[in-house]
Amino acid sequence: MLLDAEDSQLVLVDYQQRLMPALHEGAQALANAVRLARIAHRLGVTVWGTEQSPDKLGGNDPELRSLCKRTLAKQHFNAVADGLGEWLRPPARAQQGGNARSLPRHLQKAAPPPAPGPGTVVLAGCEAHVCLLQTALALIEEELDVWVVTDACASRTERNRDAAFDRLAGAGAELVTTEMVAFEWLASADHPEFKAVQALIK
Repeated sequence: MLLDAEDSQLVLVDYQQRLMPALHEGAQALANAVRLARIAHRLGVTVWGTEQSPDKLGGNDPELRSLCKRTLAKQHFNAVADGLGEWLRPPARAQQGGNARSLPRHLQKAAPPPAPGPGTVVLAGCEAHVCLLQTALALIEEELDVWVVTDACASRTERNRDAAFDRLAGAGAELVTTEMVAFEWLASADHPEFKAVQALIK
């Protein structure tokens, strides 16, 4: 199975200014997250961000934050508990027209189903074994396809980061790298954005 840009959303979890210096390979993870967000913009993939207790840990890196459509301030480690799922799967549109309650039940139109939204979530973030892990597991529970970008994730220790990857793989997440995502979203060297995306990777 390959990623499809048209069925993908990108979620970037907690690349916060006060947190990043304490993380193992944090600068590299942030650089790859920014790269992913720029590639997503080129290819029409929506980018979301989250921030854990921003009043205490500060906001996300400003460049990365500017690339996100919206950024969710959260208190739970699992961003789904604070509403991320509603962003990824927007609610159904309100029914328009006359007052349906004035019609007999058999003439009333059924409420429209929820808007489907892309079913694949490409996810990266910090710390890998806490907020990223808990958010990814919750999204898998929500029956979304979760792809975790390993080289854009970080924890304070390498052991914690790698333990998170082991657990995520066991739970059904796909583990990928930034370049895997880029080239699968492109699908072909004939893509009009191929050279621009290639330049971002190099």
